[in-house]
Amino acid sequence: MSENVDAEHTIWFLQKLHEHCGRRVILVWDRWAVHRSAAAYLEKNYPDWFKFEWLPPYSPKLNPVEQCWNHTKYSDLANFIPDDLNHLHTEVYESIEKQHQNQTLLRSFFSYVKLPLGKDH
Repeated sequence: MSENVDAEHTIWFLQKLHEHCGRRVILVWDRWAVHRSAAAYLEKNYPDWFKFEWLPPYSPKLNPVEQCWNHTKYSDLANFIPDDLNHLHTEVYESIEKQHQNQTLLRSFFSYVKLPLGKDH
């Protein structure tokens, strides 16, 4: 994607996520304005589709996504020098995809920030 993510993109993505999952989805979110706008819209229009759990304001040490980015920057792409922006995009995407497929790694991000994940999640 060559544009900034906004609330409209986020709403579209979450609607597709709900279609894929076919049940209520719990989202652990930071307080980014895009997340707040999307959550307000979704809570109003689809109140049974999502449950939003909010992280405290600016809390990178409590945000599992920060662990994902740290893994990408300091493990998968340490000392990486891209040829251009497209090359960087491809490598970051591949790093995130690998993490997405590694449930043990993803759970470790939640464990690190001490957010409980039950067996149902």
